[in-house]
Amino acid sequence: LLLGLSLAGCDYLALQDLKPGTSTDLEVRDRFGTPAMEWHNEDGSLTWEYPRGPAGVDTYMITLVPDRILRSVEQVLTEANFARIEKGMSQEQVRRILGRPGSINHFPLKPETVWDWRIAGIPASDETHFHVHFGADGRVSGTSRRVEAKA
Repeated sequence: LLLGLSLAGCDYLALQDLKPGTSTDLEVRDRFGTPAMEWHNEDGSLTWEYPRGPAGVDTYMITLVPDRILRSVEQVLTEANFARIEKGMSQEQVRRILGRPGSINHFPLKPETVWDWRIAGIPASDETHFHVHFGADGRVSGTSRRVEAKA
């Protein structure tokens, strides 16, 4: 818990220092480190993925224009993005939307693989998880949630 709070505080301060249209890729790396994934976009821009799981509830996609200046910072673990996950999507498509999961569990008898992200709960004291289920073909078969209510 303390690690999660500490990361959240660091991210908050790092985000305050970054300014779209002004901050450079070097400033982003200085504050966030090496991205977990680098996505090349059709318009020539680059998106860096910064997951904060498994303990954290944020995943940031930081997009840089072709000249490596910050365009945007987006926290992607949102209801709008969860709703974009559709049956038949590939694992790469899901990762592009939500970032790296906090954990991956394989269930050979079902057979399925479940990706898990810890997300912000309501109330905030609850530990909430969003799951994407993949069938044996590696395609989305559905989604689910798990809430662990805290006293």
